Amino acid sequence: MEGTVFAPALEGIKHVKSEEGVMLTTPFLDVCKHILPIIEKFGAAMALVKSDIGGNIMRLENKYLSNPTKYTNLYSMVQEEVEAKTAKGSSSCTNGLLWLTRAMDFLVALFRNLLEHQDWAMSQACSDSYSKTLKKWHGWLASSSFTVAMKLAPDRKKFMDVICGTGDINSDIEKFCTTFSPLLEENHKFLASVGMDELKAS
Repeated sequence: MEGTVFAPALEGIKHVKSEEGVMLTTPFLDVCKHILPIIEKFGAAMALVKSDIGGNIMRLENKYLSNPTKYTNLYSMVQEEVEAKTAKGSSSCTNGLLWLTRAMDFLVALFRNLLEHQDWAMSQACSDSYSKTLKKWHGWLASSSFTVAMKLAPDRKKFMDVICGTGDINSDIEKFCTTFSPLLEENHKFLASVGMDELKAS
């Protein structure tokens, strides 16, 4: 494999915004898709996260494919649902974007922990990033199943060996966290502007 597992995502991030600075649907979803193979390397510990992310990507992608011209801009789907008062529905694209962004927040926090806390075990890095990101939005059930799953986290060294490929993994993780975080932040700001950033899991 050329470079690290982050190489496709890093390349993709460059195309997420149009020249006018608009968040584009397909490039954003593609970057999220490029993260799925990395999550796979966590094995059982991330099965829940992976299926959640995959499901939300598919929901947004299906909406986009129903009218690519209309939904080129990622936020157009949300605006449409807000106007139609369907944004808060559990199967809405707004909800899909919100949870996809939150899951990505969790992963960015996790990768940052792996970078900044070289002495932490994988389960500690996972638990810390979970409590910083997803935990406050999850109910008791989701939170408990997550805590159990984190106990299945792989050995840190094995995981890092698997994802580094032929590149400089620390440098790529740093680049990924630094370039992807502002895009996630922008999603939150937009969702907050339409009153949709505070939804909790049912």
